[in-house]
Amino acid sequence: MEPEVLTLADVREAAERIRGRVAVSPCAESAWLSELTDTRLFLKLENLQHTGSFKERGACNRLLLLTDDERARGVITASAGNHAQAVALHAGRLGIAASVVMPESTPLVKIESTRRFGARVELYGKSYDEAAKHAADLAREHGYVYVHPFDDPAVMAGQGTIGLELLEQCPDVEAVVVPVGGGGLLAGVACAVKSLRPDVRVYGVESRAFPGMKRAFEAAESPPGPAGKSIADGIAVQEVGALTRRVARRYAEGVVLVDEEEIAEA
Repeated sequence: MEPEVLTLADVREAAERIRGRVAVSPCAESAWLSELTDTRLFLKLENLQHTGSFKERGACNRLLLLTDDERARGVITASAGNHAQAVALHAGRLGIAASVVMPESTPLVKIESTRRFGARVELYGKSYDEAAKHAADLAREHGYVYVHPFDDPAVMAGQGTIGLELLEQCPDVEAVVVPVGGGGLLAGVACAVKSLRPDVRVYGVESRAFPGMKRAFEAAESPPGPAGKSIADGIAVQEVGALTRRVARRYAEGVVLVDEEEIAEA
């Protein structure tokens, strides 16, 4: 039997670890979306985090677990923007030198925000996957600690703290819908929610242009498909993580694909 990648205890420990460093975001009911879907629909407003994204949770938790030696070596990551800003912000607060590799197509506003938070930014490759490979090469060459944006138990645990908050803020919740890029958010939230409330359904949603997690649910092994394009640049990940795949498959009900037109309309 394979050991657990992520447990409820990991998520609870992450919640205590990041308390006071990452905000507890509100979970607000949307009157318009509730009417549109003929249900009561709530939105977890992670856009109100300091960097505008849930990514702060996982990055902060991972950085706080670094040893003194690892902090002295510095960290590196690859990201299309949100994880980059999260690592830059919290590394700066902890006095850790941070380098970030971003795809050449990254929006300028995300590049400048990452630099403003104190990280050294290098643009490389046409996609996240190319940037990630280059970042891993630099980590090996210079001895940096690689802070993976999703395929890391500590990062998944940090993202899973959203699930804990959801259950407290919306105790009558029946279903949770989670956007999917590399799968860290889905894995963390699904683990937290299903461990405490097995009756709640958890679904992932990803772009049809990047159906990595959908493929993972349909087959034990999920070879990457051809690279696509999506206006949802933050979740344009060609291949989901090996660890996120395992956790998501265990806890979540499944994954729904959406077209670019549907994303734009939303």
